[in-house]
Amino acid sequence: MEEMYLVTGGAGHLGTAVVRMLLESGKLVRILAMDQEQHLPEGPVEIFRGDVCNPASLTPFFSNPKKQDQILIHCAGIVSISTKNTDALYRVNGEGTGNVIEQALASKVKRMVYVSSVHAIPEKPKGEIITETTDFSPDRVIGHYAKSKAIATAAVLEACRSRGLPACVVHPSGIIGPYDYGRGHTTALLADYCSGRLTAAIDGGYDFVDVRDVAEGIRAACEKGRIGEGYILSNRFFSVQELLGMLCSLTGGKRIRHTLPLWFLKGTAPLCEAYYHWRGTPPLFTSYSIYTLNSNGLFSHEKADRELGYHARNMEDTLRDTLEWLGAQGRIPERELDGRQ
Repeated sequence: MEEMYLVTGGAGHLGTAVVRMLLESGKLVRILAMDQEQHLPEGPVEIFRGDVCNPASLTPFFSNPKKQDQILIHCAGIVSISTKNTDALYRVNGEGTGNVIEQALASKVKRMVYVSSVHAIPEKPKGEIITETTDFSPDRVIGHYAKSKAIATAAVLEACRSRGLPACVVHPSGIIGPYDYGRGHTTALLADYCSGRLTAAIDGGYDFVDVRDVAEGIRAACEKGRIGEGYILSNRFFSVQELLGMLCSLTGGKRIRHTLPLWFLKGTAPLCEAYYHWRGTPPLFTSYSIYTLNSNGLFSHEKADRELGYHARNMEDTLRDTLEWLGAQGRIPERELDGRQ
């Protein structure tokens, strides 16, 4: 039977990469995008306007007049390091996912892949490798974003166990890469560096992964993922200074030598968040992001490698492609790319 891929959040950073990958594979694709989203995927895509928080708006998106096998990829959600607007996080990531689960069950989708986050997984002590779990609770993680994703992940897995939802879960680490038409935090970091606005680094780091590798992992999970299981889609730990060093080599830009001490960052984080809010751009540094960059960022993608055929590319390639894409979009000065190797 013919398959139709349904992608919620299809106009977001990850959703755009997923749709591009599916179209390149010759798949039939339908996306759910909010009314205000204007950068929609190009190509033969069915576009439905709706909101996961509005159950009535999901009904047309799940309509199936041709009786096709529907494969649902639930990418829609809010990624936030902010300490503000926490109600929206729980409403979209939590209640919105619950609405999608109900529609998926009613429509009898063939398969569902829920895009969770490594933040939903309880953290282990520093130095220990974090692996997959099926036990999720907002009480076991820190930060409103992590709690909202833990709630949603628990709901998906409970629906698998008790209601027969044919779903599995993927847990991306920190996503970076091209096709971010919005204002993602890692994209903002690259743009600030290239524009000369970034003059100091912070101590710490995290596991960052190419958005295209996550998209490929999601496609593989649609085909090979085991129902009720989770798969970490990560790369490896990168310090902030390591990433900035790569940017320096790729662009010929100024090396960021000054690293702000942790005590200073903790004291000024609220002011920094207020400053970025005034600029109308996503904050680079908040209390939560400082915590995250100094938490345990060691994640294993061995299970995804083994069961899904997953792999992660070199970060230098990711940064080079992202810089080229940002330059083509006019979001960074073209001269900053002259030093590419």
